[in-house]
Amino acid sequence: MKVIEIKNLKKTYRLEKLDVPVLHGVNLEITQGEFVAIMGQSGSGKSTLLNILGLLDKPSEGSYKLAGIETSNYSNNELAALRNCYLGFIFQQFNLLPKLTILENVSLPAIYTDSKDKETFRDSLKLLDMVGLSERIKHRPSEVSGGQQQRAAIARSLINKPLIIFADEPTGNLDTKSSKEIIKILEDLNNTGITIIMVTHEAELTACATKIVKIQDGLIISDKKIAEKSSSNPVFQKKTFKHKTFSLVRKFRDYFKEASRSLLGNKMRSILSVLGIMMGVASLIAMSAIVNGAKRDIAKDIANLGRPDILLVVPSCSQNNIYIKLNIDDIDDLKKNVSGIRTVSGGCYQREQLNIATNSKNCNTMLIGVSAVYADLKNYYISDGRFFTETENREKKKVAVLGKTVIKKLYGDENFNPTGKYIKINRTDFQVIGVLQAKGSREWRDEDNKVIIPLNTALYRTFGTKELEFMDVQVNEDADITKVSESIIKRLLFMHRLPATEKNAVRVINMNEIKKTLSSVTRTFTYLFGSIAFISLLIGGIGIMNIMFVSVSERTKEIGLRKAIGANNADILFQFIIESVFVCCIGGIIGILFGSGLSVITGKFAGLGNLYNAFLHRICFLLLRTYRFNFRRLASKKSGASKPYRRFKTRLILRRHFICRNISAKAPPKYLSLRIALKSYYFYCFFFYLFYIFL
Repeated sequence: MKVIEIKNLKKTYRLEKLDVPVLHGVNLEITQGEFVAIMGQSGSGKSTLLNILGLLDKPSEGSYKLAGIETSNYSNNELAALRNCYLGFIFQQFNLLPKLTILENVSLPAIYTDSKDKETFRDSLKLLDMVGLSERIKHRPSEVSGGQQQRAAIARSLINKPLIIFADEPTGNLDTKSSKEIIKILEDLNNTGITIIMVTHEAELTACATKIVKIQDGLIISDKKIAEKSSSNPVFQKKTFKHKTFSLVRKFRDYFKEASRSLLGNKMRSILSVLGIMMGVASLIAMSAIVNGAKRDIAKDIANLGRPDILLVVPSCSQNNIYIKLNIDDIDDLKKNVSGIRTVSGGCYQREQLNIATNSKNCNTMLIGVSAVYADLKNYYISDGRFFTETENREKKKVAVLGKTVIKKLYGDENFNPTGKYIKINRTDFQVIGVLQAKGSREWRDEDNKVIIPLNTALYRTFGTKELEFMDVQVNEDADITKVSESIIKRLLFMHRLPATEKNAVRVINMNEIKKTLSSVTRTFTYLFGSIAFISLLIGGIGIMNIMFVSVSERTKEIGLRKAIGANNADILFQFIIESVFVCCIGGIIGILFGSGLSVITGKFAGLGNLYNAFLHRICFLLLRTYRFNFRRLASKKSGASKPYRRFKTRLILRRHFICRNISAKAPPKYLSLRIALKSYYFYCFFFYLFYIFL
């Protein structure tokens, strides 16, 4: 039966603008069970012919039938399935993966089939015993001799029970004794009915061949059959070749093992990759915590400023060292004579020692005297009891409203309700009528460490002065707040008999402008830290892209080997993606834990707020969109085709980097590297996003 039949086979490579013909109308037939030796000088085209016969390359013209099936129009995946199931390869450089043991190297082709693990293990041991390596199964390639490595490669080529074995100068790197052993093994395999196709330039190695094919300048000049040999193999059954489909769980498990071996084999590079991702993730989380904490504190400050239609009037000093002493009469005067004002509240404050009459406990706190409308203007809420009324203010009642911190200092429990009890202020008894709702603290200022009493009570019974520290003026909704501010200054200057040139003697602060300023600062900080976090996370993503790009470039030989034993493009891509996902998961988890811990510590010392919010959503989503719209377009532009891999494949085959003895890492497959790097970046962003959602 004809296992190989080629007619008018031509192969031309295009290098830049130059066409380089290699094969010129080759015709060849090989029957099942033959031992074919292909001979020729370097550059004669024998390696190119072997590549096409081994389905590692496609002909430019002509027909190639494998077991009666025309393969010229087969897809890459279908060709990979053919190689995996029916072809075996033996290379001059052995091409055993250095990080794997001899047993694992032999079992490697089975990863791309649907064979069971136990069956693969049993067959691998059997084949290693057949080639005399049963005692070396746990050794790595560097721990055995060249002859033993080649025998392991022969066992690897047999693991999937191939129909044909391609041997590209299998004894080229061996001594005479080892060469004879390898040729003897190949001869024994041929005697079992396996077709052997060997490329060599040593005439003495053709003694065991049944057919010698000589090639020169891309043409077969001699096709000589030396002996007939019957096949002991069963008749080959024609079938539809498809890449084997099997459990995704098993595929993930096998590729996870491969990824683990690769990462552990390059520990320092893996650690640095994990470190880069960890720092990117941790910095994003820490920056998010800082932004959230700052926004929370600024929001509290804005809330403490009170309503947006409030003007704060305070004494100031002019250039002539003149300032206005505000008094309680100014409150009524502004209400009557300045249009656009809804209400006015005066205030004064002083730090005093408070004493509880029962056990003489005391504490330092701020005593504030204000009008009855102050609570509404400043958004003060009462948790227990009530706020004093304007009547109590007018009658100078000795009543007080306490903050939570004062209650904790005096009574030991901030949740204690002292309503109805008495405290002493300057030896004067004040009845507690209410408790302020907690507002929290800010670094040096505790918003709950205060006692509020009526303004008239403070001025006439406690402070002994008629001067006000400040006034809060509420403006009507339809009033021009700027004009009202100017009118207040003019009226106060008139009331205190000061010229218009001394307008700096009083200062009117627009609380709404302060709020806008604080909001602007918050927004600026959000953009600033967001940009820093984005750059940090982007650098982490670029780090994983770079490491996978370099990994692909360094492992060109491994990629070529895996493709030769049956891996398709998706298998190669999936394996490297598993590696990048593995690195991303480890780096992401450590980064999240580290960043969360750092945020908690920072929050305790700096009062920062909740860590996780929609800010991370936006950052991660932006990174994903960056990949989808920019990097994918870059990959397509660089490749110059809808399938980037297709163009660089021809160049690599032309330079002999994916084939047989010439598998080399001199020219890295840049578009495959780019594709894997971009996929790694995408999964980096995607898995970080999943981490956030999970936590």
